[in-house]
Amino acid sequence: MGTITQFYRSTLGKKAVMAVTGFLLFGFVFIHMAGNLKLYLGKYAGGPHQGEYAINVYGEWLREFGAPLLPHGGALWIFRVVLLVAVLLHMHCAWVLTRQSWAARPLDYRRRDVIQATYASRTVRWGGVIILLFVLYHLAHLTLGWTGPEGFEHLKPYQNLVLGFQNPWIAGFYIVANLMLGLHLYHGLWS
Repeated sequence: MGTITQFYRSTLGKKAVMAVTGFLLFGFVFIHMAGNLKLYLGKYAGGPHQGEYAINVYGEWLREFGAPLLPHGGALWIFRVVLLVAVLLHMHCAWVLTRQSWAARPLDYRRRDVIQATYASRTVRWGGVIILLFVLYHLAHLTLGWTGPEGFEHLKPYQNLVLGFQNPWIAGFYIVANLMLGLHLYHGLWS
């Protein structure tokens, strides 16, 4: 255990943890996006789910996944805990590496020449903060219903998405946040 701790405390260790957790989070974003695309399938025309919205059926499948080995929603909670640990580790390493970077150059330069730095790399730190705020709002808005639209229905993703995005400010915020997420992922995949 001492070797793992020693590695984690090193700069290289933190960068490795950021890479692994970033890869896990990228995988989640991709799967989440693929699941959310079911929104555009509308209602099923036949079969056991006739008349139900595809994204609502997908949401219920996520809660049933792992049964009968796990209780209803058990696998989903395991995934949530893994994601939370990955986010916390990613944030911790980012914070420590940022502090180390600032400490390495204690003087604030009056003129900052950006040499071979992409827009994504220059905005990655603030982009991460914006993404965190977006995720918290997204959970409060469409999962928990705390900031959700009037008429929020628990466990009804289709109805909540349609209601939630009728406000152009909220829809615009989602667009901007997803653009920031795209820049963040671009930086992570290419660095």
